[in-house]
Amino acid sequence: MCAPLSLRLPATSANLGPGFDAAAVAVDIFLEIEAKKATEFQIDATGRDAKRCAQIENNLILDVYKRLLAENDRPVIPLAMRMVNGIPLGMGCGSSAAGRLAAVAMAVHFGQLGWSPEQILEEACALEGHPDNAAACWLGGYVTAANEGRAVHYARVVPPTEWRAIIVLPADPLATSKARAVLPESYSRADAVMNIQAVSLLGLAFAQGRGDLLRLAMKDRLHQPYRSPICPLLAPLLPLAGSNGILGAALSGAGPAVLMIIDGEESIEPASAAILNAIRGLPDAELQVCRFEVAGARPYSASV
Repeated sequence: MCAPLSLRLPATSANLGPGFDAAAVAVDIFLEIEAKKATEFQIDATGRDAKRCAQIENNLILDVYKRLLAENDRPVIPLAMRMVNGIPLGMGCGSSAAGRLAAVAMAVHFGQLGWSPEQILEEACALEGHPDNAAACWLGGYVTAANEGRAVHYARVVPPTEWRAIIVLPADPLATSKARAVLPESYSRADAVMNIQAVSLLGLAFAQGRGDLLRLAMKDRLHQPYRSPICPLLAPLLPLAGSNGILGAALSGAGPAVLMIIDGEESIEPASAAILNAIRGLPDAELQVCRFEVAGARPYSASV
């Protein structure tokens, strides 16, 4: 009989401006799941969006879990799950990547599939359709990732310990499908070159602790200009980069949340004040102050 499984998976912010579908960083907001065999599916959910997380039908985690077991000729084993969710849903904070990784890990564990950690990551990336969020969630830190077929190649660095993040969350979520639908089919050479320059700086800025590079390194011409009309926080917040301790700013994933990278703890208060002043007059937004998470997905002490 399989032992219970417990997982703690971090939220992630992908793209970071120019790293479209390639770069992401993990932050210390978590989805925590404890699961054990049961006679029928049960979910006890608390935290953000608890009612949605507790659904048995149309539940991303359960749907992926059941499908993987069926595809691998394993019986679908009902689970009793306890879930504490801190990751905002539909905000561009990697909730789907964390959910899919949890589902794959549970299917591997309870279905005794014998997959390696690399295979779990590959499956989650295939389900996501891009490797950035899933790789950062699974591995922690700042990750650049690329697919070659099903194989996921990545490089990972630990962000500077003094840096902080403020994720600015609007009141309403945005479906990733809607955010992708506004993107063009092609781009000019000038826009492509600018993004290549910026994303090249981005990785080295994280690796070398070069906060002075982030204002330029987080600029983007491939997705943010097209998503700005449906992500109303973006236009007022991007100009804050380079002031009040704010090193850089970008959409968090596909939006609508915005990620602000801060130079240190002492700048959180002035940065927050500048952010709130910039979005005055817009619908209420929540500011979530975070540290960068370096451990990635991992077991934690379970009580099931």
